[in-house]
Parts: sequence; C-alpha cells; structure tokens
Amino acid sequence: MPRRYLEGTWQKKNRAFSPAVITTGGTTIWVAGHGAPTDDEGRSLAGDFDAQAHQSFKNMAATLEEAGGTLTDLVTMTVFLIDSRYGDQFIEIRKQYFEDFPASAMITVDGFAQPAMMVEIQGIAVINDE
Repeated sequence: MPRRYLEGTWQKKNRAFSPAVITTGGTTIWVAGHGAPTDDEGRSLAGDFDAQAHQSFKNMAATLEEAGGTLTDLVTMTVFLIDSRYGDQFIEIRKQYFEDFPASAMITVDGFAQPAMMVEIQGIAVINDE
C-alpha cells in the first residue's frame, strides 16, 4: 500500500513524528487507548514510566497483530501523559519502535481510568487490503 511520510521542517529536529502521513487504499484500524499499569504477568508498573511506555507499545502491537497489522502500520497516534516532563523521555522510547514516524499529538492529562497509569497511546493504522 502506498504511503508517504512528510518530513516537515522543525519536526526533523529529533521530535520523532511526521507532520502528516499520506496513504491510498488499505483498511483502516482504529486502535483504542492502550496503557500499561501492569506487565504481562500482572506485576505493577506503578511509578515506572519507561516500563509503562514499552508495555503500552507491546500491548498495542498485540492488538494490531490480532487485527492483521503491526506497529509500523500506525499512521497517527495520540499520546496521553500524566506529566509533560515525560515528553522527551517518551520521544526517545518511540524512536525504538519506528523508522518512519506516524503523525502524532502529545497531550498532558490530570489522570487516567486507572490511577497507576502514566501513559496511554491510541492510534489509527492502515493495512493492505490483500
């Protein structure tokens, strides 16, 4: 499926997102918010931002796999953070998962449905129709 990532100008300065992603064809997957107050074994990740961010991506990857896609199929994501001071930390983590970056917004919130959560990621993916 054809996909084009716009580089923009100021976004190229290490922000790890594309200002726009253009797709043609394909099937759209609307991915609900994925957070991770616990790991796969149910152990608490309270207070560990890095672990929660990585587990959130892992959880989202599992959902996308079930839907027939992968993280690299994400064309946009909205990232919700409990504290804006985690923004640069999240960007460094996101760089570990993408070569071509999805479009993105990062929003600071007062809290989540589960008080131990520090980050939640939702997104839209587009996969091939084949």
